[in-house]
Amino acid sequence: MTRQIMVGNVPVGGGAPVSIQSMCSTPTADVEATAAQIRALAAAGCDIVRVAVPDMDAARALGAIKAQISIPLVADIHFDYRLALEAAEQGVDKIRINPGNIGGPERVEAVARVSKERHIPIRVGVNGGSLEKDLLARYGGPTPEAMVESALGHIRLLERYGFEDICVSLKASSVPVTMKAYQLMAEKYDYPLHLGVTEAGTAQMGELKAAAGIGGLLALGVGDTLRVSLTADPVEEVYAARRILKAIGLRKDGPELISCPTCGRTKIDLIPMARQVEELLKDVHKDITVAVMGCVVNGPGEARHADVGLAGGDGEGVLFKHGEIVKKVPEDQLVPELMKLIETL
Repeated sequence: MTRQIMVGNVPVGGGAPVSIQSMCSTPTADVEATAAQIRALAAAGCDIVRVAVPDMDAARALGAIKAQISIPLVADIHFDYRLALEAAEQGVDKIRINPGNIGGPERVEAVARVSKERHIPIRVGVNGGSLEKDLLARYGGPTPEAMVESALGHIRLLERYGFEDICVSLKASSVPVTMKAYQLMAEKYDYPLHLGVTEAGTAQMGELKAAAGIGGLLALGVGDTLRVSLTADPVEEVYAARRILKAIGLRKDGPELISCPTCGRTKIDLIPMARQVEELLKDVHKDITVAVMGCVVNGPGEARHADVGLAGGDGEGVLFKHGEIVKKVPEDQLVPELMKLIETL
């Protein structure tokens, strides 16, 4: 088991529930836009949010943003250690840096000292696309071993100044490389691990890569917090993360939809119907299982374990609850009647 850090009021590691993170796409200096996006992320189920801090204007906006939100705020910083110092002054809950790219030892020490004084954890973020040149030359590329060595070098810099409130990420765009890097790191250190597959792509492919990489690691017991990186609205990252955690049984914080793949017995337009139910369930916060099935064979029978569901007939269908048929309704009323049945649970 990893050691535990506290990101604001959210525990990470040490057996705590796996937390969901995302990152704002707004200019951080725009306080109102950034705070509004963070509130939308929190409503979708985000536990911790990160913002880019590319300059001092962004750093000075962090306190005003934090005053308007309810979830912990992480400052993402590269190159300029003064931005980390200002972020700490503004009261952020966590700082993400690469200690190796913010200057000499005295600058790393300054960030470590202020972070320790204010109980602000630091994430050491290693990215396969920006490894040190000497490591790339030694290992012949961004291998898992090179990524882990990079992380350990950054960790030792912080440990040199007595700072151990650390979380680690080792992200690559390759799923196998990412998985191997995290597994190697988990064998060497007990610092909590922030999981992610970087530059994963658009919503569809990105979620597949995240499900394989992040989901695979979590299923193996590796990982404490995660971000699904998508070229999409950040809210979609949160929904994707929730789906991954549900799929591997680590979260039960809302409805789970099951549906059959359809076959020649299906007489209703099941595919758009399942999509419609999936969309409507985003606003339902009950821990239930909902089934959308194409026929009676796959309805109350195979989906008997579902709390509620529908099963298609010919131009009509049935609604069922805990395996028992409740009533028969026309096809165009199946979804509205199913949602009414969910309200009664």
